[in-house]
Amino acid sequence: MELWKLFMTALMPVLKLIIITAVGAFLALDRFNLLRDNARKHLNALVYYVFIPALICSILTKSITCRSLVMLWFMPLNILLTFIAGSALGWLLMKVTKAPHNLQGLVLGCCAGGNLGNLPLIVIPSVCKQSSSPFGDVDVCYQKAMAYVTLSLAVGCMYFWTIVYSIVRAYSCKVSSVRNVDDSTSYPLDLIESDPENHTKPSNGLVVTLEEKPTPDVGNHTKLMETLKKLVVKLNLNILLTPATIAVIVGLVIGVIPQLQKLFIGENAPLRVVQDSTSMLGDACIPAITLLVGATLLQGLKGSGIKVSIVIGIIAVRFIVLPMLGVGIVKGAVHFGVIHHDPLYHFTLLFQYAVPPAVSMSTITQFFGAGETECSIIMLATYACASVSVTVWSTIFMWIVT
Repeated sequence: MELWKLFMTALMPVLKLIIITAVGAFLALDRFNLLRDNARKHLNALVYYVFIPALICSILTKSITCRSLVMLWFMPLNILLTFIAGSALGWLLMKVTKAPHNLQGLVLGCCAGGNLGNLPLIVIPSVCKQSSSPFGDVDVCYQKAMAYVTLSLAVGCMYFWTIVYSIVRAYSCKVSSVRNVDDSTSYPLDLIESDPENHTKPSNGLVVTLEEKPTPDVGNHTKLMETLKKLVVKLNLNILLTPATIAVIVGLVIGVIPQLQKLFIGENAPLRVVQDSTSMLGDACIPAITLLVGATLLQGLKGSGIKVSIVIGIIAVRFIVLPMLGVGIVKGAVHFGVIHHDPLYHFTLLFQYAVPPAVSMSTITQFFGAGETECSIIMLATYACASVSVTVWSTIFMWIVT
């Protein structure tokens, strides 16, 4: 009977997610035309630049202190482990299924980057609100849950736009390079980027060096500056400093400095109106993201030529292998006293291994123009399975931690 109560506690948040997702898919139908391509792009921009940063900043300023930050040190490492394990499993899946070159980045990205944003934001705090929640007082549980999932969203966002973005970018460049060699009207991409002025291409597609340019004699300082410039370009700091990352920095600075926190937080805080306004904007984040998920998944119904084995493999990686690895990692950390004793915190760490691929994968595939239709199919299949998988694993995780 206790297990059944845990199952119902885990099921309710997932049902909420399914209902709002269905509304998003309904609004994206041609008959209503409310969440078609242009509308999705504009709403996605609002979520990315306004709603997510507002949510992160408003919650971190209220929930994170120096003491809590020290206690939560394991979460960034745990999320990094999900990306590393997912990447390794994705590489094995790519080799076993012999995924086409143009889909290899997509396969790796879907296995590596999970939905650490809107799904935990909906499910974990909602679990706290259930009358049968095993995590104690509703208000205390909810406040801690929002702090945990917000930090999870922020760290996951930074990892996703560095690790997964770099993976998809690397494989997209490989595909582009191969295509350009075969195309008699274009250069191989890697050679153009290295020195476009030093090469030309004859009709057979081979690259020949026309002349050797003399290397000017430059000082060590100039060489160092040129190296630093190249490093900055390769790191692409614009990707690292996303709005969510900036919001994390601002939220943590205000949260860990008591003098600043007193300016924004509390009934007598002189700048409380700023915090209240930010919080109101952040409240729009979860429903907006979930509506976008439904509208995006609708595209998957159009179908594509992707191998069924690839889709099944990604489902197995994200919903079977990774959660089992997560249980071993988190239980091991608890056993050796690496993390503090808090069942809700343990549940959050475990939940990070059982989520479907990140919705932002569709944004990356659109950006690089690689596997957009196939990504919609993967999203549709994985999120359809997630309605069952997330409920089952949430029940198991609650049973384990309590």
